[in-house]
Amino acid sequence: MSRRHKAEKREINPDPKFGDLVVTKFMNAIMLDGKKSVAENIVYGAFDVVQGKSKQEPLTVFHSALDNIAPHVEVRSRRVGGATYQVPVDVRPERRQALAIRWLIAAARKRNETTMVDRLSGELLDASNNRGSAVKKREDTHKMADANRAFSHYRW
Repeated sequence: MSRRHKAEKREINPDPKFGDLVVTKFMNAIMLDGKKSVAENIVYGAFDVVQGKSKQEPLTVFHSALDNIAPHVEVRSRRVGGATYQVPVDVRPERRQALAIRWLIAAARKRNETTMVDRLSGELLDASNNRGSAVKKREDTHKMADANRAFSHYRW
């Protein structure tokens, strides 16, 4: 990792159907081997299933799911005098969004449905209703940060 200067952020274009940057980031995270059209079909197909099942706008379900998954605090390792402490720190908004996207995709990939469209739509519906394994991951992260609150004075 270079210490000379920070890496500049790349410009990404909003997705063609909804015009939303977060959906584009989500698609890029789902994409494997540069197959953007496959990722688009998965995301838009999952949005169609979500709209059919929940009778709500899929974009609002998606954003509420991400808000329910995004962590507010996390623990980071800090070495002090030969001992390593898990110090709770607040999560920056960009990292919060990136973690939520990553956890949602990982939870969807672990589900038992047959197609990725079904897995993703099921996880989106679960996360928007505050259940599912992605929300559990956020709860576990918050619990660990809460348990290590005693070391918060080591924050940097």
